[in-house]
Amino acid sequence: MDTIDRLDYDDIEAATRRIHGHTRPIALAPAESDGSLWLAMEFLQHTGTFKARGAANFLSAHLEEHTLPEAGVTIASGGNAGLACAWAARRHDITATVFVPATAPAVKVARLVSYGARVKQIGDSYADAAAACAQFAADTGALQSHAYDNPLIAAGAGTLMQEIHAHLPSLDTVLVAVGGGGLYAGITTAAAHYGVRAIAVEPENCCALHAGLEAGHPVPVPVNSIAADSLGARTVTPLALTAAAGCDTRSLLVSDDAIIAARAHLWDERRLAVEHGGATALAALTSGTYVPEPGETVCVILCGANTTLADLDTPEG
Repeated sequence: MDTIDRLDYDDIEAATRRIHGHTRPIALAPAESDGSLWLAMEFLQHTGTFKARGAANFLSAHLEEHTLPEAGVTIASGGNAGLACAWAARRHDITATVFVPATAPAVKVARLVSYGARVKQIGDSYADAAAACAQFAADTGALQSHAYDNPLIAAGAGTLMQEIHAHLPSLDTVLVAVGGGGLYAGITTAAAHYGVRAIAVEPENCCALHAGLEAGHPVPVPVNSIAADSLGARTVTPLALTAAAGCDTRSLLVSDDAIIAARAHLWDERRLAVEHGGATALAALTSGTYVPEPGETVCVILCGANTTLADLDTPEG
């Protein structure tokens, strides 16, 4: 059920059926008076990110198939995927054990605990947490979920594009931040179905998709960005590369300074508090890395807001 390396639009439609009534519908806000630019405020989703969609689909599918073990579910995460998994598990009274790096933001760890998750802080990177999670699953029999590299997770994320298109049927382009590529795979698969262009945006020093596209296959990359807590994957999922090959896509890189500036812009001009990963897609526009054509309608996905106002008040924010 979850070993394929490609998505079809049918997978996203199935996810829509499973998560209906469990997730919050997307809120869209015009960013320009002429309707040329829209903000998809997915940071208003349960747990503060789009990842609630994938987690809800993943667990619902396994419950449908009676493949959920008594040991519950386990996941490794920089924070956001763990939050979504813990939230979805709590809805079904399922035990969730979440492995995060010791460097995970305290705000995310505290929220994990509030959702009833068993939190294990291991190592200094997502890879360290992932290795510990895999060993835990092997030892206990717990169902291992993944932050992004799973078709059920990616299909759940793709439901967001369905909702965006329902509100903006004339949309030309969607900009989406990329870490490991689960959101990108889902968004791009749905976008291709509607004839919408998908633009991938990554930090310069945290660019697993960009490197994978250049190499033609997933390759390990350094992870060194202010947005690494949510976009810090060392390799991209094959799902994302397969999705990219089947549509009109572009991969853009933005600097940490551009991400910081975009995040500050959202707070200063609109009083929207998002995490750095949540501002990464917008940074392509505010930095001039992506310049829309005249008459082009663009939607930017603001994908996460697990941050604090104190963080926004720092010199970096």
